[in-house]
Amino acid sequence: MAEAKRPIRLLRNMNSKIAAIPMILTAMVVFIGCTVWTVVYSFTKSRLLPKLDFVGFDQYERLWNSNRWLISVENLFIYGVCSLVLSLLIGFLLAVMLDQKIRFENTIRTIILYPFALSFVVTGLVWQWLLNPDFGVQNVVRSLGWQSFTFDPIYDANIVIFGILIAAIWQGSGLIMVLMLAGLRGIDEEIWKAARVDGIPKWKTYVVVIIPMMKPVFITALVLISSGIIKVYDLVVAQTNGGPGLSSEVPAKYVIDNMFRAQNLGQAFAASTMMLLGVLIILALFGLTQIRGRKNAS
Repeated sequence: MAEAKRPIRLLRNMNSKIAAIPMILTAMVVFIGCTVWTVVYSFTKSRLLPKLDFVGFDQYERLWNSNRWLISVENLFIYGVCSLVLSLLIGFLLAVMLDQKIRFENTIRTIILYPFALSFVVTGLVWQWLLNPDFGVQNVVRSLGWQSFTFDPIYDANIVIFGILIAAIWQGSGLIMVLMLAGLRGIDEEIWKAARVDGIPKWKTYVVVIIPMMKPVFITALVLISSGIIKVYDLVVAQTNGGPGLSSEVPAKYVIDNMFRAQNLGQAFAASTMMLLGVLIILALFGLTQIRGRKNAS
């Protein structure tokens, strides 16, 4: 009886399944196919054009012996950790502030979200000007009388990555705020009433009750922020172009420069594969966390 019903289930919504075939084929050919192609050619010595001349792990050995690649990985790690923590923290705090039913909420929300509508190139150029010591923040503060004030992160190799971080958080925090605000507005009002009756402080209600209930929202925000971290490129090029020296290099810029400037496809594909491996590790850890959470819940 069950075997007789199975073909009937397969025939349900047949039109939608047929309509999805082009999308599925596109995903398999474009995404999976190109990914496999990139990985395969990362083991070759392709230069200007792809060439199936395999050299084993030579490209990867050269990659990890490159000081530029090591600096870019270190920068991405610092940028990624700080961006992840600060974006979630600032976005959540802004959402909590707006959730208090303050006046002009719509106007404030629009102002905070507006930078997200700008491209990374525009954001980078704007913050390149704001952080310029000759006519940016440093110049304005000194003109007010604080002549010893110094703030020039885009010209200081030791802290230039934090100058890029400021621009990234300014642009992206608004989106995280909107996600968090939607999550907060979805919390049942009875929970707040019960917390007030029990005499639980508001901050403790957020930490113990509200944040755990907003786990799906935090996961969504985490995925969005992580995807932006891995592919950061436009902002760096527009703001510092990797300088001073190599102090603000990132993996995506290393890939683009090797692919189009150095015309070294094999090296670019090896770097791309390492970026892909990093993404897969993050996804695997995320998947394990989800599986463990479901097991504990059951």
